[in-house]
Amino acid sequence: MEKQKAKSIIESILFAAGREVRINELMSALEMSSEEVIGLVENMKLEYEKEDRGIQIINVEGSYQLCTKKENYEYIYPIFDKRNKPNLSQAAIETLAIIAYNPRITRAEIESIRGVNSDGTIYKLMDYELIEEAGKADVPGKPTTYRTTKEFLRMFGLESLENLPELPRYKLDENQQIVIDDLMETNNNAQESIESKEAPMPEREKEIVENVESKKEN
Repeated sequence: MEKQKAKSIIESILFAAGREVRINELMSALEMSSEEVIGLVENMKLEYEKEDRGIQIINVEGSYQLCTKKENYEYIYPIFDKRNKPNLSQAAIETLAIIAYNPRITRAEIESIRGVNSDGTIYKLMDYELIEEAGKADVPGKPTTYRTTKEFLRMFGLESLENLPELPRYKLDENQQIVIDDLMETNNNAQESIESKEAPMPEREKEIVENVESKKEN
């Protein structure tokens, strides 16, 4: 099959699907290898970008989806019902970030980090389909755990949770959860260090000061 024809078919499939399409689905439709399919899609992504098209192909956990360019959002948004677009509060963003960095976290652990009740925020994020239940924790009471969804990845333009920015200040325990005490201690130590240490003088300024003092002595 010619490459241009194959790309035309891929575009039609992604447009008609209206969801993320797995690579093996495209392989089956085109009767091509995964390397060939990936090569074609990546080439299409470059073509869309070069031609400044109003659509783009994004990666979502090993799948592909056709969507509009985020730069055109302000022109698209008025056409559709605004209620369909999540309006995230600061509390929702904080909770969402905690869950994204701590998959399979419980409500109690979320509230321990935030310091406030998070029931309403969790329900709202589930209503927006940005988080979902991830089973029960293996602790007394078997509390429900939560994780982010593919809708979260699409909304924030991420291929997977591995693309999240690193948080080097945070230490994780054996359950891959943020250690709150260590985080507080790290922040306190950092603040004390800042307050107790004077910023070093830049080399250029040091040279000027030394020259001035030398002239005074002479």
